[in-house]
Amino acid sequence: MQLRAEQLEAHLAKSLAPLYTIHGDEPLLALEAADAVRAAARRKGCVEREVFTVERNFDWSSLAHAGASQSLFGSAKIVELRIASGKPGAPGAAAIERYCARLTPGDVTLVSLPRLDKAAQATGWFRALGAAGVIVEVWPVERARLPEWIGVRLARNRQRAGRELLEFLADRVEGNLLAAHQEVAKLALLLPPGELALGEVEAAVANVARYDAFDAGAPLLA
Repeated sequence: MQLRAEQLEAHLAKSLAPLYTIHGDEPLLALEAADAVRAAARRKGCVEREVFTVERNFDWSSLAHAGASQSLFGSAKIVELRIASGKPGAPGAAAIERYCARLTPGDVTLVSLPRLDKAAQATGWFRALGAAGVIVEVWPVERARLPEWIGVRLARNRQRAGRELLEFLADRVEGNLLAAHQEVAKLALLLPPGELALGEVEAAVANVARYDAFDAGAPLLA
């Protein structure tokens, strides 16, 4: 099964697959997708977590051991495999295929990868991940969709904004979703719930910009 990142929440509300592979080049959305999988796994009883970060000379037998061994307390666990390069190499590819063929019942595996091209997605190890669970594709938010994206984030904080204000915020963050996330968080701290006025937001943004990292702490907490 393949899902877009924005479809993941609805999927997790209905079911939990034994394995999720998240790949994409938007760090904030990838992180949030991974957090959503972890939260769903914990709700289903995965109380422990093992994390494997693939670097030079990574011991792939450790992944096989994680899949074969029970947790310390005999409970289900989350197994995370992070491959920052997106290239496990021949030993890793074989290890991943073997791991996918023998998933431990009850455990949830989370694989994190960068954006993979079509050739990488056609490899045996990536197809094995897809056959064993869910592939979550993380795509950047296009500039035309960014105001709507910011509006949804504001709504989570019980705040609303008109189109002009949303365009102002979209221009300010210049397509950087992490910066947009930070702006939304600041507005939740500085302004009350409800409809936001452009002048209030401009003033709040300007006031925060005048503080340094230490001076801003007290107003934000207040």
